[in-house]
Amino acid sequence: MNEKSYAEMTEQELQDEIRKLREKARKAEQLGIVNEYAVYERKALMAEAYLIDPKTIVPGEMYRINGAPGEFFKVEYLKGRFAWGYRLGGERYEEALPISILAPMKVGK
Repeated sequence: MNEKSYAEMTEQELQDEIRKLREKARKAEQLGIVNEYAVYERKALMAEAYLIDPKTIVPGEMYRINGAPGEFFKVEYLKGRFAWGYRLGGERYEEALPISILAPMKVGK
């Protein structure tokens, strides 16, 4: 197996990979294969995380969660391409989210 990891890919290779994964996800969705769709979507989000500079995610800051309107995430710390922290409201359990799904609170950024 000579597949590159996301960390080894160039920006162009990552964008090509994301496009391929999203296409596979779209086909799985059309065929009604929900679990396969979810796997490809998660892989695409992970690949997207490698296009984002982790330094742009600041511990202690609050972020919106893409795809989850009205949900907010407080980042405690970063580990690799994951932000660890808590969602606002509800149960306060620690979870890790790929940095690709975090959006700044300030709209227009």
